Parts: sequence; C-alpha cells; structure tokens
Amino acid sequence: MTNLFDVSDRIILITGSSRGLGFALAQGYADAGAHVVINGTRPETVEPAVAQIRAAGGWAVGYPFDVTDAGAVSAQVARIEAEVGPISVLVNNAGIQRRAPLSEMTEAAWEEVLRTNLTSAFLVAQSVAAGMIARGQGCIINITSLNVEGARPTIANYIASKSGLDGLTRAMATEWGPHGVRANAIAPGYFITDLTRVLADDPEFDRWVKANVPLRRWGEPRELIGAAIFLASDAASYVNGRTLHVDGGWRASL
Repeated sequence: MTNLFDVSDRIILITGSSRGLGFALAQGYADAGAHVVINGTRPETVEPAVAQIRAAGGWAVGYPFDVTDAGAVSAQVARIEAEVGPISVLVNNAGIQRRAPLSEMTEAAWEEVLRTNLTSAFLVAQSVAAGMIARGQGCIINITSLNVEGARPTIANYIASKSGLDGLTRAMATEWGPHGVRANAIAPGYFITDLTRVLADDPEFDRWVKANVPLRRWGEPRELIGAAIFLASDAASYVNGRTLHVDGGWRASL
C-alpha cells in the first residue's frame, strides 16, 4: 500500500532553520527520509545544525544566505537546484521579533520585521516557484502565527507581518495552483523557542498561556512536525490555500 505521508528523498528548503521551530522541522523531515536544506544567515549557526542532523543519521546540507536580499536569494536558489536538485518543498520559516509599544515603535523596527517575516517569503517563494511551475508540481508552506487571529501589545510589526503572510499564502495558492504548486500555512500557537523564551520565563505570561490554552501547556517544537509532514506529502495533494492551526486549542476557545 502506498504511504500517502511519505516524504522520503524530497528536497526541502527551510528558511531560518538553524535553530528554533525551523530546526525542529528540519529534524522531523530528515527523520522521515527527506533531503533537508538548512538555511540561516551565518555559516557558524548553519554548520552545527547540519552536523547534528547528519549525526542522527539524516540527510542535510547547509546554504547560508540572507533571505531578505533578493540577489542572494536568486543566486542561492539556483545554486541549490544545480548542486542538490529540484526543490520539492519550500518552508518559509524565517522570522524575528522586535518588541515595542506601537506608539513608540521605530520605523526601523517596523521595516526590519516586515522585511524578514513577510518580504523574505515573497522573495524566496517567487524564486523557488519558477522551477516548481516549470516542473508542474511543488509545495510551499508558510509559517504564520496565532497572532493573526488575536493581537497582543508590543508586537504590532510581527502581527502585521504574519497577517500579510497569511494573505500571501492565499495569493500563492490562487495564482500558482493552476501550475500544480500548492501553498498552505501552519499557524503555531505558543511554542517554547528562542524567540518565546522571554515569555515562557515570565511567570505571569506563563500562567496566562496555561490558563487560556485548553491543553494547559506550551507546545514543544517537535509537535509541529506532523502538520509539516502532512502538508508536504501526497496526503495533502488537494489541500491548497489553507492555514492549519497547531495551537493546543487556543483558537477554538476564544
């Protein structure tokens, strides 16, 4: 019987995957037999991530480049396809936070987050999609956020970027679907990562999360892997333009 969830040997590029949720996804895909391309801005963070996956028996290579630099994106995507092979799946995961009250947020903090979280996804997807469209198949997964559904203070730039990425996902699905390219999103809830550690270490915020998430706990990065494998696999061959919330029930309980 065919395994609909099989992603073995598929070449999967994950942006911002040298740590955090991106690295957890890279580990999960590698454990499932995929060929994983690790990306980050610096070789000194990408190389240890590649080594860790290889040490566990997975297949991985590293390509450090700045996903906000259009020239670098175009050159490195071409290099990956020439050296590794056609990219089957793109996961746009790169993201940052620059917290400040909205009334005090600088234009620089606004622009940096929008460019890293939203514009980079446009740049990388546009570059990768060219090959996918030519081949008549491909899969794009954008990592958004539960904050698309509910705002919190001091992260207006982050909310705007992820809301834009949610809309961009639907645009990709609509325009590239006729060419056999699927685009979907995963919206994680409160997961403990480098980005959220400051919140998890705040007793008041930690209590708030556990009181409002029906499962009464934070998510662990490995708990995002199942959703990512599903969307990248043939099991999701008719799933296009959708956002899959992995949030412990947070959205359902609003």
